[in-house]
Amino acid sequence: MASKAWQHPYVDIFKHVKVEEWKRSAKQGDVFMHMDKTLKCPVFRIKGPVPANSYILIPRNPSHSLGLTGRFFYLLFRPTPGKYFMVHLDVAVQERQVVRISFSNMLKEFKSTPTWLQFPFLCGAADDSVYDCTSKSAKHGLVGPAPCSVRWTCLMLDLQFVLSVYLNRHYSRLKSIKLCANMVVKNMFTSDLLLEPGVSLSEAKQMGLVSSQGTGPMPREMSFPLPKGSSWHDFYDHIKFPSEGTKLPCDFMQKENPHPGTIGFSKQRSSSDEASRCDNLSKSIQDRVSLTQQITTPKLVSRNPTPMVPSIPELDVAPTHRNNWICNNDPQLQESTHSDSQQLPFRNSCSTDDGGVHVYVHPEDEFGSHREESDGEVFCSPVPRPISLTSTKEPKQQKLLPDPILRLSRIIGFGGATARYALWTKSGDAVVYPCHAIIVSMKISSNQQRFFIGHTDKVSALAFNGNTTLLASAQTGNNSVVRVWNYSKGNCLAMFQIHAHSLSCLSFSYGGGILCGVGKDGHNKTMVVVWNTVNVSRGGEVTILAKAHTEVEINTMKVAFFDDTRMVSCGRDNIRLWRVRNGMLRSCPVNLGEYHSLDFSDVAFEEGNYWDKHIDERTLFASSRSGHIFEIDYGRVVVKNVRRLLPTQLQHADRREKLTLNSGPGIAINSISVSSSLCATGSEDGFLRVWPLDFSAVFLEAEHEGAVSMVSLSSDSHQVLAATSTGNLGFLDVSSREYNTLMRSHTDTVLGFSVDGIRRHLTTASSDGTLRVWNMDSLHQLYDFVSEDSPCSVAFHPHEQTFSCGFSSGIIRVFDIPSAKLLAEHRQHRGEVVGVAFSPDGEFMYSADSQGSLALYNGSEEDHNVIRVTCNVVARGTERAPDALTVSSDSRSLAFVGPSQYVVTIADARSLDELLHVDVSILDVESPHLDLALKVCFSPATTEHLLIATSANKILWVCTKTGCLLREVSKVHKHQCSSLAVSEDSRFLLTAGHNAVKVWDYNMQRHINSQMFIGHSQPIHQVTFTPDQLGVVSVGDAIFLWDFLANPAESSTGSCSLKRSHLSPLKAADCPVNGVQMSSGIPRQTAPLPSSPPRLHVSPPEQAHRGDSPANPTVPNQDISPGPSSDPRTAISFLRVTDLEINTSYLNTNHADSVELNQSTPVRPDCYRHFIPRFKTSYLDQNVVDPQTHEEEGLKLKAVIGYNGNGRGNMVWNADQGLFAYSCGCVVVVEDLHTGGQRHLQGHIEEISCLAATSDAKTMVSAAGGGNGSRSLICIWNILNGTCCRTIFHHKGAVQSLAFSRDDRFLLSVGDFSDPGLALWGSKNFQLLSSVSMSGPIHDATFSPSAASQMACVGSHGVYFCFIQTQGMDVDLKVQRVTAPTEVGDVELTALCYHMDSLLFTSTNRGHVCAWHTSTQRCFMIWGADDGEIGVLLCRGNRLLTGSNTRWLRLWGVEAVLGLRPKEKLCSAKDSGTTVVVEQEIMLDGTAVSAAFDSTMDMGIVGTTAGTLWYINWSDNSNIRLVSGHKTKVNNVAFSFDESHFTTCSEDGSVRVWLTSSYELVVQFQVLNQACCCVCWSPSPSKDSTCIAAGYGDGTLRIFRVATTEMEIKMHPHHVAVVSIQYSANGHVILSAGKNGVIAVSSTFNGETLRVVRDHKGAPITTIQCVNEQCQRFGLEGDEMWLAASADRRVSVWAADWSKEQCDLLDWLSFPAPPYFEGDSLPPSLASFCPADHDLVAYTGYGAEKELSFYSLVKKQIIKKIALPHWATCLSLSSRSQLVAVGSKERVLKLIKSTSGRFQDFSQHSDSLLTCHFSPSGTLLFSVAYNEILLWEVQGL
Repeated sequence: MASKAWQHPYVDIFKHVKVEEWKRSAKQGDVFMHMDKTLKCPVFRIKGPVPANSYILIPRNPSHSLGLTGRFFYLLFRPTPGKYFMVHLDVAVQERQVVRISFSNMLKEFKSTPTWLQFPFLCGAADDSVYDCTSKSAKHGLVGPAPCSVRWTCLMLDLQFVLSVYLNRHYSRLKSIKLCANMVVKNMFTSDLLLEPGVSLSEAKQMGLVSSQGTGPMPREMSFPLPKGSSWHDFYDHIKFPSEGTKLPCDFMQKENPHPGTIGFSKQRSSSDEASRCDNLSKSIQDRVSLTQQITTPKLVSRNPTPMVPSIPELDVAPTHRNNWICNNDPQLQESTHSDSQQLPFRNSCSTDDGGVHVYVHPEDEFGSHREESDGEVFCSPVPRPISLTSTKEPKQQKLLPDPILRLSRIIGFGGATARYALWTKSGDAVVYPCHAIIVSMKISSNQQRFFIGHTDKVSALAFNGNTTLLASAQTGNNSVVRVWNYSKGNCLAMFQIHAHSLSCLSFSYGGGILCGVGKDGHNKTMVVVWNTVNVSRGGEVTILAKAHTEVEINTMKVAFFDDTRMVSCGRDNIRLWRVRNGMLRSCPVNLGEYHSLDFSDVAFEEGNYWDKHIDERTLFASSRSGHIFEIDYGRVVVKNVRRLLPTQLQHADRREKLTLNSGPGIAINSISVSSSLCATGSEDGFLRVWPLDFSAVFLEAEHEGAVSMVSLSSDSHQVLAATSTGNLGFLDVSSREYNTLMRSHTDTVLGFSVDGIRRHLTTASSDGTLRVWNMDSLHQLYDFVSEDSPCSVAFHPHEQTFSCGFSSGIIRVFDIPSAKLLAEHRQHRGEVVGVAFSPDGEFMYSADSQGSLALYNGSEEDHNVIRVTCNVVARGTERAPDALTVSSDSRSLAFVGPSQYVVTIADARSLDELLHVDVSILDVESPHLDLALKVCFSPATTEHLLIATSANKILWVCTKTGCLLREVSKVHKHQCSSLAVSEDSRFLLTAGHNAVKVWDYNMQRHINSQMFIGHSQPIHQVTFTPDQLGVVSVGDAIFLWDFLANPAESSTGSCSLKRSHLSPLKAADCPVNGVQMSSGIPRQTAPLPSSPPRLHVSPPEQAHRGDSPANPTVPNQDISPGPSSDPRTAISFLRVTDLEINTSYLNTNHADSVELNQSTPVRPDCYRHFIPRFKTSYLDQNVVDPQTHEEEGLKLKAVIGYNGNGRGNMVWNADQGLFAYSCGCVVVVEDLHTGGQRHLQGHIEEISCLAATSDAKTMVSAAGGGNGSRSLICIWNILNGTCCRTIFHHKGAVQSLAFSRDDRFLLSVGDFSDPGLALWGSKNFQLLSSVSMSGPIHDATFSPSAASQMACVGSHGVYFCFIQTQGMDVDLKVQRVTAPTEVGDVELTALCYHMDSLLFTSTNRGHVCAWHTSTQRCFMIWGADDGEIGVLLCRGNRLLTGSNTRWLRLWGVEAVLGLRPKEKLCSAKDSGTTVVVEQEIMLDGTAVSAAFDSTMDMGIVGTTAGTLWYINWSDNSNIRLVSGHKTKVNNVAFSFDESHFTTCSEDGSVRVWLTSSYELVVQFQVLNQACCCVCWSPSPSKDSTCIAAGYGDGTLRIFRVATTEMEIKMHPHHVAVVSIQYSANGHVILSAGKNGVIAVSSTFNGETLRVVRDHKGAPITTIQCVNEQCQRFGLEGDEMWLAASADRRVSVWAADWSKEQCDLLDWLSFPAPPYFEGDSLPPSLASFCPADHDLVAYTGYGAEKELSFYSLVKKQIIKKIALPHWATCLSLSSRSQLVAVGSKERVLKLIKSTSGRFQDFSQHSDSLLTCHFSPSGTLLFSVAYNEILLWEVQGL
């Protein structure tokens, strides 16, 4: 049976083993065959009261195997009603294990061990039965006996998928099957096909179910009988496990709910789909609290068939865009006044090539807000780009052309619903921000805008994914709508509604697969929704992953960039961490302590490129409205540091007492943004501040005129975007210290505007009380006039650079723009001004108010004297503002509504004498209502036409001579018309109604006379053509500038053609137009210049505080003050950028004016391959006293536990010589792979970055930092005797790479990014031969395998080919640089390797592999080898190894590459016919950072960032974990009482048990999302009863039994982190201490809290210790003593008898200490009983002296003191020889003889020591520094 062909297409198992003969199968108990009436065939019935006693076993002999390799297992059975059943499947996996998969209706919940999966089975029932209805309403169905109506079931179990997801194992074959009572079985079979029951062969062919695609119908002998015309699902159940469409892990086997008569079939999963699905599920499975062994082995996959990857895609092929489709579910596109259905024509979004955006609908189509018809969520995707909606029913009718006639060009405005959202693109060249209902993307260099249009209400939130390809937006309203956009294309991918309002926050995950939103539900409770957006880019649907309702207030919520399932939120009184797990959204609060009542405004993660940083190492920043900045430990969910922003000047009353963090006038911080190097804050005082991450001093600050509501650092940290509550948006360039304003805006509704056609200026009046003048080309604000009175209507003088404005008080003011001067002020009006207008010739000015008065002014004089004022001539009211007046183009007539609202008056424009009255109420005799006149407008070309808009939604054409009605148009808008204007040639009419603009054919001679355009979210107040007739301006919520695209009239004069030459307004300023007659009749004298802000002055801090900057100019003795400057191009003069004095560690203060930020600190390249030492705050004490000889050493280093996954290339293995070495901290470990014995090379004091060895394995070099800023140290080791024979120094920064030449003559060392350079050394005496400084960072280097004089290196700027030239004693290193191929884009070249001598392979940080010819130095082939960065590259023979940060290790066959020859042009694989083959691949537990393989690439060793070294054997598909270690900080280590094992606990929530003899990892207990802070062993004498107790950051205790690898009990005695834990001496109780100082005594039997000790409350407990001791000599009853030490230098000693529940205080020790500042970091208080005499208590901690004290409990006094050179960070006392071990922050482990004071220092750690522990016998000692665990053998002093 070696071949698998016989198993295709399926294997009938009963037939295969001839089950009825019972020779190859076995039966036990009540098992018999009978005829089933339903199936009409013989079946096997298995009965019995105990399921395990009645069964069918296949095969009979347990040592035999079925050997069935089919992926899918099918079981045709029926559970016995009212009974339980059980099925066991024994499956062999590729990892050479046997895993049992069991399912039963007896199981209540899912259970998992490394060798057993147990799934609950939920029996189905007949549809609509009581049981069926009840189970559907239950969360997971009903678990228990089978119901009476249980049906025959076809169960399909995907064995490959289950093993991969739940155990991370690879399915090999089905070994045996055991069917236990009670059930009836027809048959079972295996197959590689996904078979569908109930489908006949003919139906399968019609459906395309063919075996070649992995699908097919159920075989006839395996199918259930079905009456004709019936549905299979009406009679039987079909259960697939896992079910189709599973998004999260499913722990229950149960039937789906298919619709009757439908077949829920999907084709077999493709490899890519399966991989995606496995990734999602395995991540969620790992979210469980796994208390079983989880020593995860990698996924070793052997590809069959082998995938063929082309070398490079075909070049110069334009990408094809997928079609956009109309979404019929879009409520914005469904609403129409026509009840009959009609075809919506599709418009190609690519037809416009000038980058503009237009959105329009035809008049009959009503485009309203979202309707509220459904209470549930509506998901709709995809959604098209803006389309045209036409109401015509005739396919070919004449319509208004061009189509479209308007195109949105620019928008002046920012915000609307919020000023908290503005986003950088990843490239930093554009910003994206909301402007009411439109989303704007603006290029910061050119101010060019493009728009995302589709929202019908104000946009309330925006979010980008990590690479800014997806943009999400939300709008306000009762049912908030969320849209997801393709940012580059600008099209909407999906739109969905949630039943919520006030959706105020959105956040995308970095990869774009998760979208999170926060809003309010119908009960005004906060609602958090998480959507799955994985497939939205491919047209897939958006689904809800989780939803939660909460009572807490949320101001901001963000998805963690490093984990899609984690979020963080903040609001009033809370900061919460969220997690999506198993479809549930759960949260936990951060312990804020005394700061719990603050109002938190924003949160931000410390970002950067540290993707390999563990979750528990993440830092979270939060800001508050009281000025606090919090640093929060994400792993521990606690506050690490608190700072507060206080004003620089305090009032006298505030100086009476010292300010604390909770007192004084703090400055509210509204927003915070953090990058890898900087932090930016925006505060209520208007300052944008840029800080270093330690907040030592302000680096830069910029002052704004309003509160800063949002700040955002660009991805490169070079620019800081800032938005203010006053509607301003700009960015600060950190390097040049210049501020650039991108956009200003009104903060309230824009009421009216006027255009200066000569200078292309636009003036606007707003409800925010400001008048502003804008440049229409640059969009810059030129002037800002502020008044306590609200402006209502505004008008430019047609020739002069002046404008007039009417205010709500009735005042008319005239301003001169160049001088920023008030020319005139008139107070004739008593009511609000509703209209201001100039005559076209500029001779007269007019104004009208809401009380009916009309005024005439002399517009030719500077003071604009009043000529005439008439009363009660204009209709009263304000609804006709701001353009209640209109003047004819010949300046002869003035028209307005009045004296009543039914009458329109035409008056003489020079005298205000009335000429004609038109009563509009009587024009429609058939209307039952009187019509009101709303707006009036003259036709410019035909002055005899007056257009009137009425309340009946009509427009009337009236003759100005006779008053006769010439034309009438009805149903102009959905709502009343608010503004109208006519083009200069009277060919087009503009109207505004509600939120839409319409363009009409003025003569109404077409079948379709109008086009409608949307975009405004509020009613439009005014619309008109620009004077040059090339644009349209509309105002309301913002200022919209449209391009008017109408073709010029055929009868136009030459001047019209000149107008068309200025079609692009952006280029009009550059065209000389002197003498060209414009539409206004006035020659244009000067070309308008776009306003560009000048470079801002950089002033010292004292000027900033003295207020020496010029004040804003004001108009004397006036109510209003002109804006910041009279220079129209000084748009941001009111901002001040200040460079403050800062610490010299950040900038050189002697050259502060010339230093740029990006030059002060070298920037780490975007490449994980580059080594970055772990950040440390400790330094080695230079006065360390090392032992003189090995014989005198009191401690001997016995073992190093772990491998430093932070190193790069820090492992070497020589298969021929048997050398295996790696680094951990500052120690090089040389290990014997056969015996496991270790030798240790000690000479470094800093973290070792890389290693290299000669080919004969006799010499090895290691590199590490020199410490204290000195040059890096390179040690040369003699491997035979383990001595350091030489040390060399050269590189200022860390050493990135080391390499020996093939003949071992040369050694190459490479500096890191801070000092990039190459150093060439001679290996004979290791003298420096040559050195070369490089222009950019170098990531990897290697010598040619055949030519010792050739080598290559790669880095940020490309590949470098190096040649060694030797002339006598002189050695010269020649370097030639070649840039990366343009086809791979802007990438970092990360790793390289030679293939013999002619070929060189390089990799990139985007997953490419490039093949180069070394002779021509040309790249001739590229292929995508990975989705992430490739950092490991090895080549042996024709096999290439790649390792990346996606954790994949791949083996490629590159034999086909050898035949290619260099060509003139880089060829593609398709052209050359060359393919690169993936032979095998394996997924590791972390990113690959080092690798070494034998000469045939059959076996090797790979190191990962997880701290693991793996042995890989490609030939037999095996892998072994050689070395294991912790990646995160180790919090505690403890020996078992028999010293056979030891345990460690870490910040990652893991508890690991190791063998002391071999240092091998035995078992691991993992709790996710919680740090394990402490651990201890039970004192049980029996190994079977030995337990481990662990305390966690959430206040829980867990007890694990080592023998069974299961959790015994879980307790929750604390509400804060458990920091210390200890079993009592007899093991009956556990003493645990929380961070708040409360000690709990808990029972080990039932977990009950027996006693709570609050004596230390308020100070964290640092030590708990229990000892056996009879306490009668101390005058108390008890058989044991225990002590507790707290951080406030207090120690309590207790006598206890837990069997009698007695516990009495024996002594209370309080140790004095000098005063200290609150922010000081104090050493811990440490105490311990002396093992030899429990009467003595040893103590050390902060005090007047650094010392170790011994206190006698009998004498009640200190009897001995030992002086210490450093503050102790850890303490342990040995049970023999009176030895004491003390660790310090200075990286020194000190062994002290307590009787004599003799000591020795050991400095083998590279960081401060955290803990040290003697073994119970005193023969061994552990010391821990971060994740470095050293095991010492104690020899004594």
